[in-house]
Amino acid sequence: MNTTGSNADAVARAENQARFPVGQIVATPAALAGLAGAGQGADEFLNRHRQGDWGELGAEDRAANDHAVASGERLLSAYRLKDQTKIWIITEADRSCTTLLLPDDY
Repeated sequence: MNTTGSNADAVARAENQARFPVGQIVATPAALAGLAGAGQGADEFLNRHRQGDWGELGAEDRAANDHAVASGERLLSAYRLKDQTKIWIITEADRSCTTLLLPDDY
């Protein structure tokens, strides 16, 4: 069976390109509802986050994240869902946990 192009392959490729570990992945109920409402999955945003695509952050926050990858500080990415809902992804400084949440959850 050929699985080329499958979701599992895409996730494996993204993990191989990851700039940092994300630990346990959790999400708030509001983030899960937002993703479901927009018809999107968390993987696309988690993969971007892992690869250092910080989404809709300004230059200063992007630079802080780039520094944090090397120094072991907390990482924050911000993205927009198809319906324009803003979603954040935060990886803790110790890389033990990554949380998907909406800004109002913070």
